[in-house]
Order: sequence, then structure tokens, then C-alpha cells
Amino acid sequence: MTSIFRLLPILLPLFLLQISLYGCRGSESNAETDNKREIVKPVNIGILEVKPTPIHDILILPGETEAWQDVLVSADKDGRMDWIGPREGDLVKKGQLLARIDASALKATIDRAEATLNLANDLYQRRKTLHDRGIVHTEALEKALTDKALAESDLLKARVEYDRGFPRSPINGTVNHLYVDEGEFLNRGQPMVDLVNVDKIKINVNVPELDIRYFERGQKVMVKIDAFPDRLLPGKVDFTSYKADPATKTFLVRVLVDNPKHEIRPGMIARTVFQRSIIPDALVAPLFALLDKGGERILFVEKDGIVYARTVSIGVMEGDRVQITSGLEIGDHLIVTGQRDVEEGMKVQVQ
Repeated sequence: MTSIFRLLPILLPLFLLQISLYGCRGSESNAETDNKREIVKPVNIGILEVKPTPIHDILILPGETEAWQDVLVSADKDGRMDWIGPREGDLVKKGQLLARIDASALKATIDRAEATLNLANDLYQRRKTLHDRGIVHTEALEKALTDKALAESDLLKARVEYDRGFPRSPINGTVNHLYVDEGEFLNRGQPMVDLVNVDKIKINVNVPELDIRYFERGQKVMVKIDAFPDRLLPGKVDFTSYKADPATKTFLVRVLVDNPKHEIRPGMIARTVFQRSIIPDALVAPLFALLDKGGERILFVEKDGIVYARTVSIGVMEGDRVQITSGLEIGDHLIVTGQRDVEEGMKVQVQ
């Protein structure tokens, strides 16, 4: 016992030194914890106040462009092609001469028919004079009149056949393709010239039966051509079918688009934009703000610096906006920036 008391002056300073060192380490640990707490800062977010706004219920349907008029001119008689007028790419007017088919034999037929008609007409005039004098019976005058009518008919027929050797354009348009060359022998019905009129363009689209009630003739629509992605062209409904296609159960709707510069060509892919209705007071959200969490559609809102998750239902979509039919209220602060970095209950800071 005496030895222990002798060692107290030595052990007591060492014990006090250890206590002071432990206290320093404890204060250092608390300082590190405080520093870590200071590093965790609220996430910066951007918000959008939810307000009623109109949204358009849009239906986009694909189609293919067609020429307003597309006519295949065929030979109306047998014969050799003597001359071809307009060439491929040339503009033609309605009634313009397109070609000339050898009709020399028919010209002789016309001359003979004209001579026969002149003879029949002279005979009729003589008999009429004699009939007026009482010299010729009425039967002879009527026979002369009949012969005259038959001669006129034969001449008209010969002229019609002759004119068939001079095919003319039935429309205003452009020569798209020539099927024959000069000197080639043609048979009646053989294709000669393909003519197209692209002053207007037709677009035929197939409309589902649930949507056909939204369409009527004269309705204005917008058209987008894939070949011109930066343009949105005005058009109008020209025709709506009253009978569904039995195979697809869709209804044909034809849209017309003006094409004064002939930039749109038949065969291009087009997309017609139809407006079914307008929802005047819809609650909408940007599509990019909508998240998928376990199969549920989620939006995050901010209130008093805290994040709240809302499970929502969607309706009409227009461009990059979507109608929210449930789960969102007027005045909510919808998180539209930083929404992928937050969770329910987190503290955030509105930028």
C-alpha cells in the first residue's frame, strides 16, 4: 500500500494526460460530423405553377401524296406515229395537240363523204323545186332528204375518225412520261402520254371508326411533308367516305393542299394533323417532368421546401405537353428542373 502511494505523484499526471487526449479526439470527431452535416445541402430545383390552360386534342395520320389529276392518254386509232409535240417535263394546256397519228386514209374518206353530201344536197334542192311545182311526188322528196341526212352522218363519222389521229390534252398539266416514239406503229388503246396536274395535291388517309365523326368536308387541317420537315402546310378536307373499308374498318378521308410551286410531288410521305377538339381549362405538364416509378406515372411538387410525389393520370397529348386528369391541383408547384434528383420528403431549394 505504501508503494502505491509512493507512485501516485507519477501516475496521476499520466492519467490526466490520457483524459485530455481523449477529449481532444472526441472534439475532433464531433467537428468532423458537423462538417459532414454542413456539406449536405438542399437540391436546387426549378418549378412551374400549375394553371388552367387550353390544350388541343390532335390526331396525326400518315398518308401518301397524289397528283390532283393523273391522266393516261391512249391511242384512239391504229396507225403510225408521225409526230410528237410536247416532250417529258413540258407544260401543256387543255386542248393542246399532243401528237399526230397517220390519218391519210381517213382524209380520203372525208373527201369522199363531202362529195357524197354535196351530191345529196344538190339532189334534194332540185327535187324540192320540182315538188313545189307539183312535178315530183312527196315520196321522192323525202327519199332525197333521207339521203342527204345519211350523207351528213357519214361525213360527221369520217371527221370524228380523222380527229382521233390528233390526240389533245384533256387537262392542264405536265408531261410526266412518253410511252412511244415517232415512227412507231400504234394499236388502238395503246398508252401514249402520261399527264399529271400537281397544282394541288391529294392526300388520302384512313381514319379509325371512332374518329370519323370529327371530320367533315371543308374542315381545315395542317399537313406536314416528310421531305420538308420544317414546313407546316394548310389544307382542307375534300371528301369523307360514308362506307368503311371492310378489311381495315377505316374510313377514307381525302385532303387537298395547294402546290403552286410544284414542290410537293406525288408519292411523298405526308402526315395530316387533325384537331378533334379543344380542352379550354386543362391542367398540363411537360412530358419531360413525368417519371415512371414502378409502372406508375409520377410528378413531383414542391411545398414549403419539401418534395411531394403525386401519382397522376394522363389524357390528351399535344407536342411536348400532356393533360393531367388526376393527381395535380391548380396552384401546385410542379418540379420541372431537377425532378430526377429528388425523392419524397427531401428538402429542396427553388432556384
